[in-house]
Parts: sequence; structure tokens; C-alpha cells
Amino acid sequence: MQSDWAEENLLVIRTLMERSAVYRRALAPVMGLVGATGIAAGVLGAALGFETSRPFAAYWAVVAFVCLAGAFLLIRRQAVKALEPFWSPPTRRVAQAVTPAFFIGLVVGILFFIVDTEERKALVTLINIWMLLYGLAMHAAGFFMPRGFRLFGWGFILCATVGLGYVMLSDFTIGIPMPNPNIIMGALFGGGHAAYGLYLFFTEKRGDVA
Repeated sequence: MQSDWAEENLLVIRTLMERSAVYRRALAPVMGLVGATGIAAGVLGAALGFETSRPFAAYWAVVAFVCLAGAFLLIRRQAVKALEPFWSPPTRRVAQAVTPAFFIGLVVGILFFIVDTEERKALVTLINIWMLLYGLAMHAAGFFMPRGFRLFGWGFILCATVGLGYVMLSDFTIGIPMPNPNIIMGALFGGGHAAYGLYLFFTEKRGDVA
């Protein structure tokens, strides 16, 4: 049993090293799709006025599902094109790495959906919690992906840290404005993915390592 486990881990590491350039190229369209969807969803959410926690949490849960479904279809298409199994050992490792943070994010979203507060500061707090968890998930997945993916996760972690500090500062300072939460989601989640996708696209021919 122990030898089988060690052999599987060695196979995963060897596969990741051999396919690092392929995974790097695969990330670019996924990041572009998620980025474009996030930006469009932010603009639409602001236009529709989703500024209470119940419609906000439900709306962005649907957006997250759309992004995950789109990423799944793109990755599966690339796997089929390359004549490789989709649910490979590296894919399982990535799924296992991101599941805890994604699960906590889902639970927090459900709690905000139940509470249904109209306070904009609460929504900004929710966004920062989501961003922190997402950054941790991406950083965990980065151990099975190109190195730049961990830096991508750190970007969300740092933005969430600054955002939480901003929210806490508003408790002690009068007049600090709270921006539209949908615009924050579109700019940070959508814009962050779009920027990383563009980086991958324009640097692909310069090297195989992110």
C-alpha cells in the first residue's frame, strides 16, 4: 500500500514536470473566460442593483457556477484533443487542494444569503472573505501547477488583507465610502483573471515556466 502511494506521487510529479508548458497554455483561455465573465457579471450586477446580501450571494454563486462549468468544458476539451484522460492524478490533486477553501466560501455565502442584510459594508466584508479563501485555494493548487499560479493566489490574499483592513478602518473613521460590491467583484475577480490570462498569453512563447 505504501509503495503504491509513493509510486502514484512520483507519477504525478513526473507528469506535472513533463506537461508544465501544456498546463501553462491551457490556463490562458480558462483565465480569459473567467475574467471576461467576471467583468461582465460585475457590470450587470451593478446595473441590476444587487446590493443586499441575499440577491448578491445568489447572483455571484450562479456566476461562480458558470465560470466553473466553462473552465471544466475548456479543460475537458483540451484533454480530449490531447488524447489524455480528464480526471488524471494531477487533476485530482488540484481538486483536493481547492475543495476546503471553496467549501468554506460556499458556507459563508449561504450564511449571508440567510441573513439578508442591506448594509453595504457587510457585502464588502463578504467579498474580502471570498477573496481570501479563493487566494488560499489558488495558492494550494499552485503546488501542482506552474509557479506563477501561487503568485496569482498571493495577489488575492493581499487584496483581501487590504480590503479587510479598509472595512475595519471604516468602523473608526467617519465618512469612508464603501464602493459598489458588484464593481469590486468585477474589477478584482474578473479583472484579476483577465490580467493573468493576458500575461500567460503574451509570455507563452518566451518560456515554458510561469
